[in-house]
Amino acid sequence: MNTHAELFRANFERSIAVKQAALAALLPELERAAAALVSCYRQGGQAIFCGNGGSAADAQHLAAEFVGRYLAERRPLPAIALHANSSSLTAIGNDYGYDLSFARPLEAFARRGDVLVGLTTSGNSRNVLEAFRRARELGVTGIALTGEGGGKLAEPADILLAVPSRETPRIQECHILIGHCLCQAVEQALFG
Repeated sequence: MNTHAELFRANFERSIAVKQAALAALLPELERAAAALVSCYRQGGQAIFCGNGGSAADAQHLAAEFVGRYLAERRPLPAIALHANSSSLTAIGNDYGYDLSFARPLEAFARRGDVLVGLTTSGNSRNVLEAFRRARELGVTGIALTGEGGGKLAEPADILLAVPSRETPRIQECHILIGHCLCQAVEQALFG
């Protein structure tokens, strides 16, 4: 009987190895990212998320953890995912081009002191790049979750969490783990 046990074992082992490498490489930047989010929330700001495809799903998932809860019963924290309004996304894409699909709503919602969290495995998604460039102009701290090297997003990002892998599924698995770590750090800092 042919089973997939070896395939499954290989995927688990690669995922574990990438997560261990990410922990070793990213711990100082994870601390900076958590501090930026805690400071933002203490000053009455919000977290704003963006991403495309699977990264959009992860961005929306993480925004929901802040608004709802991660582990602690606590008051909701303001967080939005810029792609969640399909009418806005498609209108901006049609009228201004897809490259501005995140920058334009960011300009509408963001205020100085907010935090933008952008997820892109390549670090080269043009609409995420444009949002980070606009964030800098608005005084919004940009936290980028990318794959190895950070791609073009390494330059406009204030904090770069570049997972040391080029394998999209492994990067995405790390992104959600990083997001969960940040949620828990924020909850502990703000609510004990």
